[in-house]
Amino acid sequence: MANNDIDMNNLRIAIICSSNMNRSMEAHAFLAKKGFYVKSYGTGDKVKLPGSAADKPNIYDFGVSYDEIYNDLISKDKTLYTQNGLLHTLDRNRRIKTKPEKFQECTEKFDILITCEERVYDQVLEYMENKTPSDNSIVHVINIDIQDNLEEATIGAFLISDMCTMMAKSDDLDNDIDEVLHSFEEKCERPILHSIVFN
Repeated sequence: MANNDIDMNNLRIAIICSSNMNRSMEAHAFLAKKGFYVKSYGTGDKVKLPGSAADKPNIYDFGVSYDEIYNDLISKDKTLYTQNGLLHTLDRNRRIKTKPEKFQECTEKFDILITCEERVYDQVLEYMENKTPSDNSIVHVINIDIQDNLEEATIGAFLISDMCTMMAKSDDLDNDIDEVLHSFEEKCERPILHSIVFN
């Protein structure tokens, strides 16, 4: 367990990328191990994974299980998808949850929505601003750009974990968040975007 003065569970966190496959799942796994309350989602129309060529991606619907995708890729080319890390990624994912989930279909409420690229950040903001608020509680939407590859996803998970730990230490996050994010931005040397929306 982390420091006694930090309550990891007082923040409800969602990590969001495009396909809920690599970046959001790596951070989900990392934060869950640290004791955070965390879920993960994608905002894309479909779940898109690299295929045998750049113009031949593997495309699945949200809701198709990680198991099904894993078995489909094995049947297509086990060697290729072992070498490029996709089977390893899917194996990790299915230990965390059953299937990729689409953020726009989620009904759960969160305090913090962390996106992994600016396009996803824009999609989350658009969705949150167009839905009818239920209780007008504040939601912080934060973006940190993470390239969609395995190495960057691992680095991104460390950075997101650091940021969430800094936020969890705050007694009044709504008041302190600009200061927290400014400190984090200086530390990680990546630009951070932040908006406030309402549940």
